[in-house]
Amino acid sequence: MPSSPISRLNSSEASPQQHNPLSIRLYKVLAANFDDDATKEAVQTLAELYATDHSAPKVKGKQVQRESGPGHEELGEEDEAEFSAVRSSLGDKTTPSTFMEPVPGEIAAKARRNLRMDVESKLAESSRRFLTAFSMVDKQLDTLQEHIGAMRTQCDEAQHQLRETNDSCRSLLDRAGSLREQRQEVSTKQSIVTAFLDRFTLTSEEIEAILSREIPVGKQFFKAMDKAERIRNECRVLMAGEDGPTKAGLDIVTNTSGYLEQAYEKIFRWCSFDFRQMGRDSSIDVNPSTREAVRRLRQRPELLTEALTSLGQTRQATLLSSFTTALTRGGPSGLPRPIELHAHDPLRYVGDMLAWVHQAIAAEREFLEGLFGVRAEEGGRMVGAVRHFKDEEEEEWMAELMDGAVGGLCTPLKNRLQQTIRSQESSITSYKIANLLQFYTLTMQRTIGEKAALSRVLEDTTDFAYSVFYEAIGVQGRLLSTAALDANDPNVTPPFVILDHAQVLREILTVYESSLGDDVSLRNGPQTPRRNQNDSAQQLDDAAEGCRLILDRMVDPAIEMCVVASEAKQHVVPTWDRQVFIVNVMTYLQSVLEPFVFTAEKQGVIQSLVEGRIMQLIEDHYANVVAATGLGELVDAWNSRKENEPLSYLPAATSSRLQAALHSFSVWLTSNTIDHPPRLAQLSSQNLATRVHRAALARLVHTYRWICDEVRKPENKYEAAATILGSERPFGQVHLLWQIFGIDEEGQESKEQAKLGLGV
Repeated sequence: MPSSPISRLNSSEASPQQHNPLSIRLYKVLAANFDDDATKEAVQTLAELYATDHSAPKVKGKQVQRESGPGHEELGEEDEAEFSAVRSSLGDKTTPSTFMEPVPGEIAAKARRNLRMDVESKLAESSRRFLTAFSMVDKQLDTLQEHIGAMRTQCDEAQHQLRETNDSCRSLLDRAGSLREQRQEVSTKQSIVTAFLDRFTLTSEEIEAILSREIPVGKQFFKAMDKAERIRNECRVLMAGEDGPTKAGLDIVTNTSGYLEQAYEKIFRWCSFDFRQMGRDSSIDVNPSTREAVRRLRQRPELLTEALTSLGQTRQATLLSSFTTALTRGGPSGLPRPIELHAHDPLRYVGDMLAWVHQAIAAEREFLEGLFGVRAEEGGRMVGAVRHFKDEEEEEWMAELMDGAVGGLCTPLKNRLQQTIRSQESSITSYKIANLLQFYTLTMQRTIGEKAALSRVLEDTTDFAYSVFYEAIGVQGRLLSTAALDANDPNVTPPFVILDHAQVLREILTVYESSLGDDVSLRNGPQTPRRNQNDSAQQLDDAAEGCRLILDRMVDPAIEMCVVASEAKQHVVPTWDRQVFIVNVMTYLQSVLEPFVFTAEKQGVIQSLVEGRIMQLIEDHYANVVAATGLGELVDAWNSRKENEPLSYLPAATSSRLQAALHSFSVWLTSNTIDHPPRLAQLSSQNLATRVHRAALARLVHTYRWICDEVRKPENKYEAAATILGSERPFGQVHLLWQIFGIDEEGQESKEQAKLGLGV
């Protein structure tokens, strides 16, 4: 605690008057500490109590009026000093107005004189105010006590009345409790009934959705119908219990069944109207409501049948009208152009009609799949691939509707196709049309089935087209077989009629090959080495079977004409080479068939005929060669000799005649005909000419060997046989003759041909 300056002075300097009472009192006053809160509050209270009234008269100097009276005492110098010290300790905490006094020390003196009396006066005054206030409170408490007593009386009265009322209302409360329980039970039953009605009855909106004609068939209708179906099924389950059917269940089932029947009738009417509308459009889309309506109508087959019958009739009329429009008017704004504008081009005309029908069938199939909600085959179906028909009710409906819708196209399509087929004069065009019809027939059978009306019509039309084609090539073959050769024409090449006939055959075979498709290529052999050989062989057999009748009706008349007409011409012109002509014609026919592997069977037939003619040609050429060499008389003489007769005794085989024949043979060996025989040069096949000539030369070598062997035999009695044989080329040496002819010695073919020629 800070110390005052007087205490510091007292501590520093010793006072000589330490035992003076006044000094002690002064020191005590000066050493007092007034900084604590309680002292400050007490002094502040005194300051407020003795606040200076500014309206009091001023006193000059230090004179102070002192009130006299009992209880007041004069302040001594010590009291004034203590009071001043207190005032100075308050410092600026007192307002100036509080201690502004007219005479210094007046307030302190007054306070000292009157402090006790002033405090007692204040206490007395405060006590009086408390007494006054408490007297009023006491009066109010008395009044409150009276009210409380009255209230207690009233409460007792009310309690008495309440007790009497409770006694009298106990039965009513019991009744109210029982009614409350009954109300709760009824509320529970009402909740159950409400839940039952919500589950087993239709709302007014749902009934209106089913019965009203203004509400169309849609989600709201189907939702109400589903609820009715569910109600009926659940009621049937409940009625199948141990207690048997109830009247409520029977009523619900009856009402629900009635609503469902009316719903099916509404679906039938709506579908019939919608089918009539959509049937008039060539390209239509099926909305989900129609698809759902058809699905639900399957529960009533008789209604569905009637609705789909009207749809089929409408679609049939629409497709027929669209087909007629495509034939005569074309598409919108004339594009595509009318099909009948291309009637002058039979292939395009027939192809456009069949392509339109195929496109219409594809669109109709897509429409029906959307109508019945049938999903397309997984992975999609390639164009022309076989459609796998499922054994389902939807497939039966679609097949029947497709057959009915497309059936209207059968008659006009068939009439136009047959008219086009009959009007064709070219067998090639007829075959192309028949082949095109065969392709579309197969496509339709894979798309709509073999039992469809359009498939049967196309199959009949295809058969008719092939019959017309076969009739055309039959007439062409009969005309060819009766054709005659020009007697003035020395040529042995195929005549014009054969060339024209072969050209027609080549084009027909080309068309047939293209109709086989890309699965197997039959030109110049199979092009699929990885394919199983059995499958390839089976495909070749099928391909050969398909063109066998064509080859028989076109190749056989040509061969017959070649043989018959050449024989007739040879009677007129004996010098004309018939054998070479026949071989040339047959090899030409063979060259026409050669690029087509499926003609291998017919090529084999022609080859066998050619082989026979080649053997005959070899015989004739050998005979001509032997005659030209001069060895013919010797061979004839030796072949006609008697048994065991020496050859030298025969007139044609004497030594001189033998010498002359060997000389003639030697001269022939030096001629140019040995390599270029004039007759064989007329053969169109150089390989055949070389083969015939080599075979004849091989037989000639064997003939010369036989002559040499016979001359050397002693039993034939030739004198100087070695001299005779060695006088002329080839000097009796057979191997030199092989070298001259340029033929391999002892060739297998030469041996066989030589054996056939000599009979040895």
